This record gives sequence, C-alpha cells and structure tokens, in this order.
Amino acid sequence: MKTGNRARAAALAAAVVLLMVLGCDTAAVDETRGCREQRQADEAKVRVSRWESPEELPFVGEYSEIHWQARALGNPCSRVPGPTDWEYQGVIVLRPEDAHRLAEQFDFVPFASIDPAELLHSHTPTDVRPDLVPFLPTRPRWLHSEIYNETAPSTRWRVVFLDLEHRTLLFMLNDH
Repeated sequence: MKTGNRARAAALAAAVVLLMVLGCDTAAVDETRGCREQRQADEAKVRVSRWESPEELPFVGEYSEIHWQARALGNPCSRVPGPTDWEYQGVIVLRPEDAHRLAEQFDFVPFASIDPAELLHSHTPTDVRPDLVPFLPTRPRWLHSEIYNETAPSTRWRVVFLDLEHRTLLFMLNDH
C-alpha cells in the first residue's frame, strides 16, 4: 500500500472512531435526559399504594388512606456507578383507635412545645412536599415523638408528626 493510501486509510479509520465516540456520547446524553425526565415524573407522582415496608412505620395499624412521594437525594441518572439515597414523605389517615394507641404508647408531645434545635433531626411539618399539602389537615395540631422516630426496626431514618384530632400521620423517611 502506498504512503498516501495508508494516510487516507488512517484518516478514514480515525473519522470512523470519532463518529462512533460522538454517537455514543449523543446516545448517553439522550439516555441521561430520558432518565432525568422519567425521574422528575416519578418524583411528581403522588402514590396511594400501601406502604410496602410496614416495619418502617410500626404500629400504624390498618389505615384507611395514604398518599406518598419518593425523591432521589442524589442523581440516579449519573453514569457513575453506585446507589442513590431516597427520601420518602407521606400522609396517612389512621383509624381512631390506632391514632390514640400510637400517641399513648410512644409519648407524643405537642410539637409547638419543642425547641427544634434540640431535635435529633432537622425536619419539621413545614418541610412537607407541596404535592402532599392538600392531604394535610387545614389546622393541624402536630404531636412529635423522638421515641417513635428511634423505634427499631427501621432501614431508614424516620421522622413522624401526628395530629390526633384529625388522625393524620405525616412521615418522612430517608435512606441511610
């Protein structure tokens, strides 16, 4: 093969490799964009399915209603391997007997009487996701229990607020 042909062949091979790399990057960008759009749609969805890990919310009983959402704390669309932590928030309407049992068993106290700086967590009822606000009582009287939050077993960090009058439990769970 002549030197000119070798140079053309090498240039052609380089061009093919460059197009393949650019094609892969374009596909990766499209894949990441699609993943981001799917994640945003999933995070916006308010779910009404029963909570599948009852040990994470012990003693809530056979509640009549639930609305919850999941949100990625990291970037599950990243091309870097590894798990992504998730945050879950939800609102549960409890049966009257379960709400009272929960309040008594775990020494729930008025949240308004607690200094938020003394809490083991930084979550408050004002941290609820906007799509869940319509499912909260209009004038809640939140109760709080560090004892319940720390009750084993739980695979996630747990923070709950209970409105006994409206039998409403606001929960926030984070992977750890």
